[in-house]
Amino acid sequence: MKKNSYERIYDVVRQIPRGMVASYGQVAALAGNRRWARVVGYALHVNPDEEGIPCYRVVTKEGNVSRAFAFGGANRQVELLKADGVGFIDGHVDMERYQWKKTVC
Repeated sequence: MKKNSYERIYDVVRQIPRGMVASYGQVAALAGNRRWARVVGYALHVNPDEEGIPCYRVVTKEGNVSRAFAFGGANRQVELLKADGVGFIDGHVDMERYQWKKTVC
């Protein structure tokens, strides 16, 4: 059975390791379409499984958290990332150090 775009996005987000983050664009590319960055945001906003799909590990390419984080706002997203061991510089994720290195094959 063919997976829809949200299912493909959720599959990618489930793979982001603890202590790492991915950008919306990176998740989009890994899910099959580099143009889905905005779709990734929509999918994460309606995440059906907060425990199993760690949407808080997805940030902007600059390392900014979402002001509209669906599970408690930006402050909650920062708390969850810090609890995972993700480091911040001047209020954003240190992408050079904490961005997940998985790329599209």
